[in-house]
Amino acid sequence: MTQTTGRDAGAARLGAAGVAVTAATMLTNALAYLVPVFGARRLTAGDLGALATVLALGAIAAVPGFGVQIAVAAHRARWGTSGTARLGLRTAAVSAVVTLAAAPVLGVALRLPVTLTLLLAASTFATVLAGRWLGELQGDQRFLRLAGAMSALAAGRYGGLVVGLVLDRGPVGALLFGTITGFLVLPLLAHLARPATGPAPGTGSALGAPATGPAGDASLTGRHVLTACGASLAMLVVSYADLILARQLLPPDGSGGYAVGAVLTKGALWAPQVVTLLVLPRLARGDRRARALALAVILACGAALVTAAAVAGELAFRLAGGADYLHLAGEAPLFAATGALYAVVFMLVNDRVAAGGRWPAAPLWVATAGLAAAALLVAPRTVAGVLTTALVTAGLTAAVMAWLAFRPARR
Repeated sequence: MTQTTGRDAGAARLGAAGVAVTAATMLTNALAYLVPVFGARRLTAGDLGALATVLALGAIAAVPGFGVQIAVAAHRARWGTSGTARLGLRTAAVSAVVTLAAAPVLGVALRLPVTLTLLLAASTFATVLAGRWLGELQGDQRFLRLAGAMSALAAGRYGGLVVGLVLDRGPVGALLFGTITGFLVLPLLAHLARPATGPAPGTGSALGAPATGPAGDASLTGRHVLTACGASLAMLVVSYADLILARQLLPPDGSGGYAVGAVLTKGALWAPQVVTLLVLPRLARGDRRARALALAVILACGAALVTAAAVAGELAFRLAGGADYLHLAGEAPLFAATGALYAVVFMLVNDRVAAGGRWPAAPLWVATAGLAAAALLVAPRTVAGVLTTALVTAGLTAAVMAWLAFRPARR
Protein backbone atom coordinates (compact mmCIF):
# COMPACT_ATOMS: atom_id res chain seq x y z
CA MET A 1 0.00 0.00 0.00
CA THR A 2 2.79 2.40 0.91
CA GLN A 3 4.61 1.63 -2.34
CA THR A 4 1.42 2.21 -4.35
CA THR A 5 0.79 5.50 -2.59
CA GLY A 6 4.36 6.60 -3.28
CA ARG A 7 3.98 5.79 -6.96
CA ASP A 8 0.70 7.69 -7.12
CA ALA A 9 2.33 10.70 -5.48
CA GLY A 10 5.27 10.45 -7.88
CA ALA A 11 2.90 10.28 -10.85
CA ALA A 12 1.03 13.34 -9.56
CA ARG A 13 4.28 15.30 -9.16
CA LEU A 14 5.40 14.29 -12.62
CA GLY A 15 2.03 15.26 -14.06
CA ALA A 16 2.20 18.68 -12.41
CA ALA A 17 5.75 19.11 -13.68
CA GLY A 18 4.67 18.18 -17.19
CA VAL A 19 1.84 20.70 -17.13
CA ALA A 20 4.16 23.43 -15.83
CA VAL A 21 6.87 22.76 -18.42
CA THR A 22 4.26 22.60 -21.19
CA ALA A 23 2.85 25.95 -20.06
CA ALA A 24 6.34 27.45 -20.05
CA THR A 25 6.95 26.15 -23.57
CA MET A 26 3.64 27.61 -24.76
CA LEU A 27 4.56 30.96 -23.19
CA THR A 28 7.91 30.90 -24.99
CA ASN A 29 6.25 30.21 -28.33
CA ALA A 30 3.60 32.88 -27.71
CA LEU A 31 6.18 35.56 -26.90
CA ALA A 32 8.27 34.55 -29.92
CA TYR A 33 5.13 34.87 -32.07
CA LEU A 34 4.40 38.36 -30.75
CA VAL A 35 7.70 39.69 -32.10
CA PRO A 36 6.82 39.38 -35.83
CA VAL A 37 3.21 40.39 -35.09
CA PHE A 38 4.27 43.70 -33.55
CA GLY A 39 7.16 44.04 -35.99
CA ALA A 40 4.84 43.85 -39.00
CA ARG A 41 2.82 46.73 -37.56
CA ARG A 42 5.66 48.92 -36.27
CA LEU A 43 8.48 48.46 -38.77
CA THR A 44 8.99 49.07 -42.45
CA ALA A 45 9.29 46.00 -44.65
CA GLY A 46 13.07 46.44 -44.84
CA ASP A 47 13.50 46.81 -41.09
CA LEU A 48 11.20 43.86 -40.44
CA GLY A 49 13.23 41.70 -42.80
CA ALA A 50 16.46 42.73 -41.04
CA LEU A 51 15.07 41.96 -37.59
CA ALA A 52 13.60 38.62 -38.71
CA THR A 53 16.95 37.65 -40.24
CA VAL A 54 18.85 38.50 -37.07
CA LEU A 55 16.38 36.50 -34.96
CA ALA A 56 16.79 33.52 -37.29
CA LEU A 57 20.56 33.80 -36.93
CA GLY A 58 20.07 34.06 -33.17
CA ALA A 59 18.15 30.77 -33.16
CA ILE A 60 21.09 29.08 -34.87
CA ALA A 61 23.65 30.76 -32.61
CA ALA A 62 21.67 29.60 -29.56
CA VAL A 63 22.20 25.91 -30.42
CA PRO A 64 25.23 25.66 -28.06
CA GLY A 65 22.87 26.69 -25.26
CA PHE A 66 20.77 23.59 -25.88
CA GLY A 67 23.96 21.55 -25.98
CA VAL A 68 25.05 22.93 -22.62
CA GLN A 69 21.63 22.22 -21.13
CA ILE A 70 21.56 18.59 -22.34
CA ALA A 71 25.17 17.90 -21.32
CA VAL A 72 24.78 19.44 -17.86
CA ALA A 73 21.42 17.74 -17.26
CA ALA A 74 22.73 14.31 -18.23
CA HIS A 75 25.91 14.72 -16.19
CA ARG A 76 24.12 15.86 -13.03
CA ALA A 77 21.54 13.10 -13.32
CA ARG A 78 24.29 10.50 -13.61
CA TRP A 79 26.98 11.84 -11.29
CA GLY A 80 25.32 14.44 -9.10
CA THR A 81 26.34 18.01 -8.34
CA SER A 82 29.59 19.21 -9.89
CA GLY A 83 31.08 22.46 -11.10
CA THR A 84 29.54 23.70 -14.35
CA ALA A 85 30.19 27.43 -14.06
CA ARG A 86 33.48 27.53 -15.92
CA LEU A 87 32.34 25.26 -18.73
CA GLY A 88 29.08 27.17 -19.20
CA LEU A 89 30.89 30.51 -19.21
CA ARG A 90 33.49 29.24 -21.67
CA THR A 91 30.87 27.87 -24.07
CA ALA A 92 28.92 31.14 -23.96
CA ALA A 93 32.08 33.16 -24.57
CA VAL A 94 33.16 31.02 -27.53
CA SER A 95 29.67 31.24 -29.06
CA ALA A 96 29.65 35.02 -28.69
CA VAL A 97 33.16 35.39 -30.12
CA VAL A 98 32.32 33.23 -33.15
CA THR A 99 29.16 35.27 -33.74
CA LEU A 100 31.14 38.47 -33.36
CA ALA A 101 33.79 37.27 -35.81
CA ALA A 102 31.07 36.46 -38.34
CA ALA A 103 29.42 39.87 -37.90
CA PRO A 104 31.22 41.65 -40.79
CA VAL A 105 30.46 38.80 -43.21
CA LEU A 106 26.85 38.59 -42.09
CA GLY A 107 26.46 42.35 -42.36
CA VAL A 108 27.66 42.42 -45.96
CA ALA A 109 26.05 39.20 -47.18
CA LEU A 110 22.66 39.80 -45.57
CA ARG A 111 22.67 43.62 -45.73
CA LEU A 112 22.39 44.00 -41.97
CA PRO A 113 23.40 47.05 -39.94
CA VAL A 114 26.59 46.37 -38.02
CA THR A 115 24.88 47.35 -34.76
CA LEU A 116 22.39 44.51 -35.15
CA THR A 117 25.13 41.93 -35.64
CA LEU A 118 27.05 43.22 -32.61
CA LEU A 119 23.92 43.01 -30.47
CA LEU A 120 23.37 39.50 -31.81
CA ALA A 121 26.73 38.45 -30.38
CA ALA A 122 25.86 39.93 -26.98
CA SER A 123 22.43 38.29 -26.84
CA THR A 124 23.97 34.97 -27.89
CA PHE A 125 26.25 35.08 -24.84
CA ALA A 126 23.30 35.50 -22.49
CA THR A 127 21.16 32.83 -24.16
CA VAL A 128 23.91 30.20 -24.23
CA LEU A 129 24.96 30.93 -20.65
CA ALA A 130 21.35 30.38 -19.52
CA GLY A 131 21.63 26.78 -20.70
CA ARG A 132 23.86 25.98 -17.74
CA TRP A 133 21.18 26.76 -15.14
CA LEU A 134 18.41 25.13 -17.17
CA GLY A 135 20.55 22.00 -17.36
CA GLU A 136 21.16 21.98 -13.61
CA LEU A 137 17.44 22.20 -12.90
CA GLN A 138 16.60 19.55 -15.47
CA GLY A 139 19.30 17.17 -14.26
CA ASP A 140 18.17 17.56 -10.65
CA GLN A 141 14.55 16.93 -11.76
CA ARG A 142 13.39 20.22 -10.24
CA PHE A 143 10.90 20.59 -13.04
CA LEU A 144 8.64 23.20 -11.46
CA ARG A 145 11.60 25.52 -11.02
CA LEU A 146 12.72 24.61 -14.52
CA ALA A 147 9.35 25.79 -15.84
CA GLY A 148 9.81 29.06 -13.97
CA ALA A 149 13.31 29.47 -15.38
CA MET A 150 12.09 28.75 -18.91
CA SER A 151 9.36 31.37 -18.52
CA ALA A 152 11.82 33.92 -17.18
CA LEU A 153 14.25 33.26 -20.02
CA ALA A 154 11.45 33.65 -22.58
CA ALA A 155 10.42 36.93 -21.00
CA GLY A 156 14.02 38.09 -21.12
CA ARG A 157 14.66 37.01 -24.72
CA TYR A 158 11.41 38.22 -26.25
CA GLY A 159 9.79 40.55 -23.73
CA GLY A 160 12.38 43.26 -24.28
CA LEU A 161 11.99 42.93 -28.05
CA VAL A 162 8.24 43.39 -27.78
CA VAL A 163 8.65 46.43 -25.52
CA GLY A 164 11.13 47.99 -27.92
CA LEU A 165 8.77 47.45 -30.85
CA VAL A 166 5.79 48.87 -28.95
CA LEU A 167 7.87 51.96 -28.15
CA ASP A 168 8.78 52.34 -31.85
CA ARG A 169 12.51 52.01 -31.21
CA GLY A 170 13.18 50.31 -34.55
CA PRO A 171 15.03 47.01 -35.02
CA VAL A 172 18.21 48.20 -33.30
CA GLY A 173 16.39 49.61 -30.28
CA ALA A 174 14.17 46.53 -29.99
CA LEU A 175 17.14 44.17 -30.08
CA LEU A 176 18.97 46.38 -27.57
CA PHE A 177 16.00 46.11 -25.19
CA GLY A 178 15.91 42.34 -25.73
CA THR A 179 19.64 42.02 -25.06
CA ILE A 180 19.42 44.03 -21.83
CA THR A 181 16.46 42.04 -20.50
CA GLY A 182 18.19 38.83 -21.54
CA PHE A 183 21.09 39.69 -19.24
CA LEU A 184 18.82 40.91 -16.45
CA VAL A 185 17.09 37.53 -16.05
CA LEU A 186 20.38 35.61 -15.62
CA PRO A 187 20.63 36.32 -11.85
CA LEU A 188 17.07 35.02 -11.47
CA LEU A 189 18.00 31.80 -13.28
CA ALA A 190 21.03 31.42 -11.02
CA HIS A 191 18.81 31.90 -7.96
CA LEU A 192 16.29 29.32 -9.16
CA ALA A 193 19.09 26.81 -9.77
CA ARG A 194 20.56 27.16 -6.27
CA PRO A 195 20.76 23.76 -4.52
CA ALA A 196 17.55 22.92 -2.73
CA THR A 197 17.40 21.52 0.78
CA GLY A 198 15.62 18.18 1.02
CA PRO A 199 14.03 16.37 -1.92
CA ALA A 200 13.85 18.38 -5.13
CA PRO A 201 10.32 19.55 -5.89
CA GLY A 202 10.20 17.78 -9.20
CA THR A 203 11.96 14.63 -8.06
CA GLY A 204 10.00 11.44 -7.90
CA SER A 205 8.47 9.96 -10.97
CA ALA A 206 6.06 7.42 -12.21
CA LEU A 207 8.74 6.27 -14.60
CA GLY A 208 10.38 4.02 -12.08
CA ALA A 209 13.01 4.19 -9.39
CA PRO A 210 16.29 5.90 -10.20
CA ALA A 211 18.74 3.57 -11.82
CA THR A 212 22.38 3.34 -10.95
CA GLY A 213 24.49 5.41 -13.28
CA PRO A 214 26.89 3.58 -15.58
CA ALA A 215 30.56 3.53 -14.89
CA GLY A 216 32.76 6.04 -16.67
CA ASP A 217 34.46 9.40 -16.44
CA ALA A 218 32.66 11.53 -13.83
CA SER A 219 34.05 14.85 -15.09
CA LEU A 220 32.03 17.10 -17.37
CA THR A 221 34.25 18.27 -20.21
CA GLY A 222 34.02 20.29 -23.37
CA ARG A 223 33.76 17.05 -25.33
CA HIS A 224 30.42 16.28 -23.69
CA VAL A 225 29.11 19.74 -24.50
CA LEU A 226 30.41 19.53 -28.07
CA THR A 227 28.70 16.18 -28.55
CA ALA A 228 25.41 17.55 -27.25
CA CYS A 229 25.76 20.67 -29.42
CA GLY A 230 26.39 18.52 -32.49
CA ALA A 231 23.30 16.47 -31.74
CA SER A 232 21.17 19.61 -31.24
CA LEU A 233 22.41 21.07 -34.52
CA ALA A 234 21.81 17.80 -36.39
CA MET A 235 18.26 17.62 -35.07
CA LEU A 236 17.61 21.19 -36.20
CA VAL A 237 19.09 20.61 -39.67
CA VAL A 238 17.38 17.29 -40.45
CA SER A 239 13.97 18.60 -39.36
CA TYR A 240 14.21 21.69 -41.59
CA ALA A 241 16.01 20.13 -44.58
CA ASP A 242 12.83 19.23 -46.48
CA LEU A 243 11.47 22.77 -46.10
CA ILE A 244 14.69 24.23 -47.50
CA LEU A 245 14.72 21.71 -50.36
CA ALA A 246 11.10 22.54 -51.16
CA ARG A 247 12.08 26.20 -51.43
CA GLN A 248 14.83 25.30 -53.91
CA LEU A 249 13.06 22.65 -55.98
CA LEU A 250 9.42 23.73 -56.18
CA PRO A 251 7.79 26.71 -57.89
CA PRO A 252 6.71 29.59 -55.61
CA ASP A 253 3.17 28.31 -55.12
CA GLY A 254 4.47 24.81 -54.37
CA SER A 255 7.07 25.96 -51.86
CA GLY A 256 4.47 28.19 -50.21
CA GLY A 257 2.08 25.26 -49.87
CA TYR A 258 4.85 23.09 -48.47
CA ALA A 259 5.65 25.79 -45.91
CA VAL A 260 2.02 25.72 -44.76
CA GLY A 261 2.08 21.92 -44.50
CA ALA A 262 5.34 22.10 -42.57
CA VAL A 263 3.38 23.81 -39.77
CA LEU A 264 1.73 20.43 -39.17
CA THR A 265 5.12 18.72 -39.27
CA LYS A 266 6.55 21.04 -36.65
CA GLY A 267 3.43 20.72 -34.51
CA ALA A 268 3.70 16.92 -34.46
CA LEU A 269 7.44 17.19 -33.82
CA TRP A 270 7.37 19.60 -30.89
CA ALA A 271 4.08 18.64 -29.21
CA PRO A 272 5.57 15.66 -27.30
CA GLN A 273 8.98 17.19 -26.59
CA VAL A 274 8.05 17.79 -22.96
CA VAL A 275 8.24 14.00 -22.56
CA THR A 276 11.88 13.99 -23.70
CA LEU A 277 12.70 16.87 -21.38
CA LEU A 278 11.18 15.12 -18.36
CA VAL A 279 12.69 11.72 -19.05
CA LEU A 280 16.24 12.78 -19.96
CA PRO A 281 17.62 12.55 -16.37
CA ARG A 282 16.44 8.95 -16.16
CA LEU A 283 17.85 8.18 -19.60
CA ALA A 284 21.22 9.34 -18.26
CA ARG A 285 20.91 6.75 -15.49
CA GLY A 286 20.23 3.97 -17.97
CA ASP A 287 16.58 3.54 -16.98
CA ARG A 288 15.28 1.29 -19.77
CA ARG A 289 11.74 1.27 -18.42
CA ALA A 290 11.61 5.06 -18.56
CA ARG A 291 12.89 5.01 -22.14
CA ALA A 292 10.27 2.47 -23.22
CA LEU A 293 7.46 4.35 -21.50
CA ALA A 294 8.54 7.71 -22.94
CA LEU A 295 8.75 6.17 -26.41
CA ALA A 296 5.25 4.71 -26.01
CA VAL A 297 3.85 8.11 -24.98
CA ILE A 298 5.50 9.85 -27.94
CA LEU A 299 4.23 7.19 -30.36
CA ALA A 300 0.71 7.51 -28.94
CA CYS A 301 0.85 11.30 -29.26
CA GLY A 302 2.06 10.98 -32.85
CA ALA A 303 -0.66 8.49 -33.75
CA ALA A 304 -3.31 10.82 -32.31
CA LEU A 305 -1.99 13.80 -34.26
CA VAL A 306 -1.77 11.85 -37.53
CA THR A 307 -5.34 10.61 -37.03
CA ALA A 308 -6.51 14.16 -36.32
CA ALA A 309 -4.77 15.38 -39.48
CA ALA A 310 -6.48 12.65 -41.52
CA VAL A 311 -9.91 13.50 -40.13
CA ALA A 312 -9.57 17.30 -40.14
CA GLY A 313 -6.99 17.96 -42.85
CA GLU A 314 -8.99 20.77 -44.46
CA LEU A 315 -9.47 22.52 -41.13
CA ALA A 316 -5.76 22.18 -40.35
CA PHE A 317 -4.72 23.76 -43.65
CA ARG A 318 -7.38 26.46 -43.36
CA LEU A 319 -6.03 27.45 -39.94
CA ALA A 320 -2.38 27.20 -40.98
CA GLY A 321 -2.54 28.97 -44.33
CA GLY A 322 -6.05 29.85 -45.42
CA ALA A 323 -8.41 28.70 -48.15
CA ASP A 324 -5.76 29.01 -50.89
CA TYR A 325 -4.03 25.85 -49.64
CA LEU A 326 -7.01 23.53 -49.15
CA HIS A 327 -5.99 21.52 -52.23
CA LEU A 328 -3.16 20.08 -50.11
CA ALA A 329 -5.47 18.89 -47.32
CA GLY A 330 -5.07 15.29 -48.45
CA GLU A 331 -1.35 15.48 -47.63
CA ALA A 332 -2.00 16.58 -44.03
CA PRO A 333 -1.52 13.08 -42.51
CA LEU A 334 1.84 12.71 -44.29
CA PHE A 335 3.07 16.05 -42.97
CA ALA A 336 1.98 15.09 -39.45
CA ALA A 337 3.50 11.61 -39.75
CA THR A 338 6.86 13.09 -40.74
CA GLY A 339 6.89 15.25 -37.61
CA ALA A 340 5.74 12.36 -35.42
CA LEU A 341 8.59 10.16 -36.65
CA TYR A 342 11.14 12.91 -36.05
CA ALA A 343 9.78 13.26 -32.50
CA VAL A 344 10.75 9.60 -31.98
CA VAL A 345 14.16 10.28 -33.52
CA PHE A 346 14.75 13.27 -31.23
CA MET A 347 13.94 11.27 -28.12
CA LEU A 348 16.26 8.44 -29.13
CA VAL A 349 19.08 10.85 -30.02
CA ASN A 350 18.74 12.46 -26.60
CA ASP A 351 18.85 8.97 -25.12
CA ARG A 352 22.19 8.27 -26.80
CA VAL A 353 23.59 11.66 -25.75
CA ALA A 354 22.45 11.14 -22.16
CA ALA A 355 23.95 7.64 -22.09
CA GLY A 356 27.30 8.90 -23.38
CA GLY A 357 27.03 7.14 -26.75
CA ARG A 358 29.66 7.75 -29.41
CA TRP A 359 28.70 9.87 -32.41
CA PRO A 360 25.00 10.09 -31.47
CA ALA A 361 24.23 12.53 -34.28
CA ALA A 362 25.89 10.53 -37.07
CA PRO A 363 22.65 8.86 -38.29
CA LEU A 364 20.99 12.27 -38.55
CA TRP A 365 23.76 13.72 -40.71
CA VAL A 366 23.61 10.64 -42.94
CA ALA A 367 19.83 11.04 -43.13
CA THR A 368 20.16 14.71 -44.11
CA ALA A 369 22.60 13.85 -46.90
CA GLY A 370 20.35 11.02 -48.09
CA LEU A 371 17.29 13.26 -48.06
CA ALA A 372 19.06 15.92 -50.10
CA ALA A 373 20.38 13.39 -52.63
CA ALA A 374 17.01 11.69 -53.06
CA ALA A 375 15.14 14.99 -53.40
CA LEU A 376 17.63 16.36 -55.92
CA LEU A 377 18.16 13.22 -58.02
CA VAL A 378 15.15 10.93 -57.68
CA ALA A 379 12.00 12.48 -56.25
CA PRO A 380 9.48 14.28 -58.50
CA ARG A 381 9.64 18.07 -58.25
CA THR A 382 6.23 18.25 -56.58
CA VAL A 383 4.94 18.79 -53.04
CA ALA A 384 4.05 15.10 -52.85
CA GLY A 385 7.49 14.11 -54.16
CA VAL A 386 9.46 16.13 -51.60
CA LEU A 387 7.05 15.18 -48.81
CA THR A 388 7.25 11.45 -49.55
CA THR A 389 11.04 11.65 -49.56
CA ALA A 390 10.99 13.41 -46.20
CA LEU A 391 8.56 10.86 -44.74
CA VAL A 392 10.64 7.89 -45.90
CA THR A 393 13.79 9.53 -44.54
CA ALA A 394 12.15 10.14 -41.17
CA GLY A 395 10.91 6.55 -41.02
CA LEU A 396 14.28 5.03 -41.89
CA THR A 397 16.07 7.30 -39.41
CA ALA A 398 13.64 6.34 -36.65
CA ALA A 399 14.18 2.66 -37.43
CA VAL A 400 17.97 3.03 -37.31
CA MET A 401 17.86 4.97 -34.04
CA ALA A 402 15.51 2.39 -32.52
CA TRP A 403 17.88 -0.42 -33.54
CA LEU A 404 20.81 1.40 -31.97
CA ALA A 405 18.83 1.99 -28.79
CA PHE A 406 17.42 -1.50 -28.30
CA ARG A 407 20.11 -3.75 -29.74
CA PRO A 408 21.66 -6.15 -27.21
CA ALA A 409 24.67 -4.70 -25.42
CA ARG A 410 28.00 -6.17 -26.42
CA ARG A 411 29.77 -8.16 -23.77
